[in-house]
Amino acid sequence: MEELVETIPPDHPRAESLKIRHRLTEGYKKGLVVEAGLIAHGRGEAFDYLIGEQTQPYALKAIKAAVAHLLLAKYPVISVNGNTAALAAESLVELAKEVKAKLEVNLFYRSKRREELIAEALMKAGATQVLGVGEAASAKIPELQSERRKVDPEGIFKADVVLVPLEDGDRTEALRRLGKTVIAIDLNPLSRTAQTASVTIVDNVVRALPRMVEEARALRKVPIDELRQNIENYDNKQVLSEAIAHILERLAELAEKGVLLSL
Repeated sequence: MEELVETIPPDHPRAESLKIRHRLTEGYKKGLVVEAGLIAHGRGEAFDYLIGEQTQPYALKAIKAAVAHLLLAKYPVISVNGNTAALAAESLVELAKEVKAKLEVNLFYRSKRREELIAEALMKAGATQVLGVGEAASAKIPELQSERRKVDPEGIFKADVVLVPLEDGDRTEALRRLGKTVIAIDLNPLSRTAQTASVTIVDNVVRALPRMVEEARALRKVPIDELRQNIENYDNKQVLSEAIAHILERLAELAEKGVLLSL
């Protein structure tokens, strides 16, 4: 993969996007990522184009609230699937350490081999423990029929706050019904995941997770009351509205430029 990445000109307009694609396809070859994961990435990438491939102010507000939730949680857990393991294993591990969260493998297309490969990727990135592998996923989320219902009794099942990177609408709804705080990282502000989550970070995981690590290091130093205030002042519906408005405004600007260029 490194050889392929090196062939990408640094000034190529799609350089970062191409690097991400190579990391995902390499993850697919290794068995971490499934075909559907590649399709899901393409859908997310389209929304990334729409927001401008940058972390926007509304995402920064969500990141601060999300990290405050994780720091104040009694038992935070970070859910990991194939795409996030392939793209951001190091950031996942760093964030888990900063907010004292557990890491748990949870998959829609579950197999023992994929669980083990994802756990290995996290351990290689510095994790000391990974939950949800094999028979450890012995608990079940009620009213959820997919393989994602299988969770670790010492992980997601026990958690009060769960970080769910990437789209996962059914499970987000089920976890909210259980009274858990769900933090989502989802480039699509219209998805069920985004609309159902307690906090939605409308951003690319490769940008959002490193920023969450930075935010965690900063917010660990502030008083608990300030963390609580970040949560109390946060409005997820407003943030999603800002994300949608940003997309509309950006498309309108681009359309106007297109009309001007054609004259």
